[in-house]
Amino acid sequence: MTTPRARVPARARHRRSRTALATGIPLAVVAAGVLGYGTFYGGQQQASAATAPAWATAAADGFASVNALGQNGTYGGRDGQTVTVRTQADLEKYATASEPYVIVVAGTITMSPVGKEIKVQSDKTIVGSGTSGHIVGGGFFVGQGVHNVILRNLTIRDAYQGVWNDKEHDYDAVQMDGAHHVWIDHNDLRHMADGLIDSRKDTTYLTVSWNKLSQDNKAFGIGWTENTTADITIHHNWIRETEQRNPSTDNVAHAHLYNNYLEDEPGTTITSSYGNYARGATSMLLENSWFQGVNNPVIRDTTATLRQRGNVFSGTSGRNESGGSGTAWDPRTYYPYTADPAANVPSLVKSGAGPRSSIGTTATPLTAAATTLTVAKDGTGQYKTVQAAVNAVPANNAARVVIAVKPGTYRETVKVPANKPHVTIQGTGAGRKDTVIVYNNASGTQKPDGSGTYGTGGSATVAVEADDFQARNLTIGNDFDEAAHQDIAQQAVALRTAADKVFLDSVIVEGDQDTLLLDTASKDKLGRVYMTNSYVIGNVDFIFGRATAIIDRSVITLKKRWNGTSAGYVTAPSTAAGRRGILIANSTVTGDVSDRSFYLGRPWHAGGDATLDPQTTVRNTTLSAAIRTAPWTDMSGFSWKDDRFAEYRNTGAGSGSASGDRPQLTDAQAADQEVADWLAGWTPSAS
Repeated sequence: MTTPRARVPARARHRRSRTALATGIPLAVVAAGVLGYGTFYGGQQQASAATAPAWATAAADGFASVNALGQNGTYGGRDGQTVTVRTQADLEKYATASEPYVIVVAGTITMSPVGKEIKVQSDKTIVGSGTSGHIVGGGFFVGQGVHNVILRNLTIRDAYQGVWNDKEHDYDAVQMDGAHHVWIDHNDLRHMADGLIDSRKDTTYLTVSWNKLSQDNKAFGIGWTENTTADITIHHNWIRETEQRNPSTDNVAHAHLYNNYLEDEPGTTITSSYGNYARGATSMLLENSWFQGVNNPVIRDTTATLRQRGNVFSGTSGRNESGGSGTAWDPRTYYPYTADPAANVPSLVKSGAGPRSSIGTTATPLTAAATTLTVAKDGTGQYKTVQAAVNAVPANNAARVVIAVKPGTYRETVKVPANKPHVTIQGTGAGRKDTVIVYNNASGTQKPDGSGTYGTGGSATVAVEADDFQARNLTIGNDFDEAAHQDIAQQAVALRTAADKVFLDSVIVEGDQDTLLLDTASKDKLGRVYMTNSYVIGNVDFIFGRATAIIDRSVITLKKRWNGTSAGYVTAPSTAAGRRGILIANSTVTGDVSDRSFYLGRPWHAGGDATLDPQTTVRNTTLSAAIRTAPWTDMSGFSWKDDRFAEYRNTGAGSGSASGDRPQLTDAQAADQEVADWLAGWTPSAS
């Protein structure tokens, strides 16, 4: 997509007239509770409020929590039944009903006609099931007098009609006209034809929190009347690669904006016109937010009142304004809140905004309560090594076993065998780097018993062969010294998975060549891996294997070789035909290496197997200048062009337009290559 650079007008405008509306139309993961379903009703699963999980009974914070206009806070459809929908017809049926409902969107719903906005009625919660709830090509309309509505954990995307500043198609993700008590939370809103969020016609008691707003000309517009009655809270949102209305607040009585992260990435065709804008008679309090590279980060009309405190401006330019004659006000007069320090905002918001795997899902209880085993190298736990704790897990265990590993460096190899499912290895330190499991075997390392070398798979520091494995809040590394051992095979795996439903959350996987081996138990078996909020570090084929693997919202760090040179390959998939391979989504590829020195991938036909169909898709990801302009290459006599390698809407200095050497997915193809498609009905959640 090529778009013109924006210019800042002396007074940017966002009012517009319409002849008609489209019709028919703190970082904490909310733990999923156990939902005991009752009978089936209308083909949909039902549950009473008494058995509902925490996310189904959650209530809004901010102004949406205030008792006013006959409505006591915003809690959506928690007093009604819970229904699961997978079609547009069912979504419309329950969203437009007069009764309260919690409506779980479990899959991708493509709207017809394009641009349709479903008219949501009062007392509704519409929530995505984990990361699988997608609304494509349309959105929601919350009309006059409609109240007590929650739109949560959804991805609403791709109504874009090919015109950047589109004046013809009024296709918003969420539009509100005269509504009150609405909570928009943990959504991913992007690439629509008009605005992502429009709060119009005195919509009030609105909270917008923990959302990602991106890839759109207009992010979030508020106003469209001369009245000054609206009260709005906007916090912990990640607004990136949007040109205007970030947000623009027109005639808002109390606009409380805090802990938002506004980001304009350098080197892209999208350039911000302005950041936060207080218009008309707005009274805005703007605090503890971070502005990165934004032009005109804070602007106000002379008639508006705008007070700033604790904000950070990095690489910004142009207008940065505050002041006004209006009366100062304190949000705590209306509701309690605690603002995070501005220095923490980028990491908090980037890791916490958008859909969460634990919202909108139900936990299936195992046959027994979870067990926790503690590991501490100083002897203060039950075990001194991680492997000793794994050995203590009963064979064919039916319940979750959490191996809680205290901070420290554990120099050992760990294997979780196939007959020990439901194991979690979790560091108990304050961060990923506090608990480290590391060893230094390589493919060419001789085994102690003299039976030969380990081989690539056998070199792994941690090997996972059991289904439903989880790892979180720790580092897994292989520190094999390549420079000292140039005489043997260099592949040195940090983590090998050969199982299904492997969930890697908030981990670092670090090595050089062949760092992360994502495999399956056998060629004919499915092996799904979901990695999020994590780091992978390496240089040659360092994300590889035949698993159906997603690396989502993570950082891939490129390393120089042992001799200081820059050259490498990020992925080497060996996907079986008919399966999905490696998906890198919503992430960042970076590192202290030379420009144009790394390929995104090459096809690994393991053992020369010509029946394999390797796949890597890299989408919605920021690529540094280290990525080659022709980012794919051949391997061992097999051409990458005969396999499945593609990109979609990547950004950054290493991104590029479509060519014969750089395939790009069409919008239609991309709609079939989302995270939910890779998960194939599995919703990863902490347990």
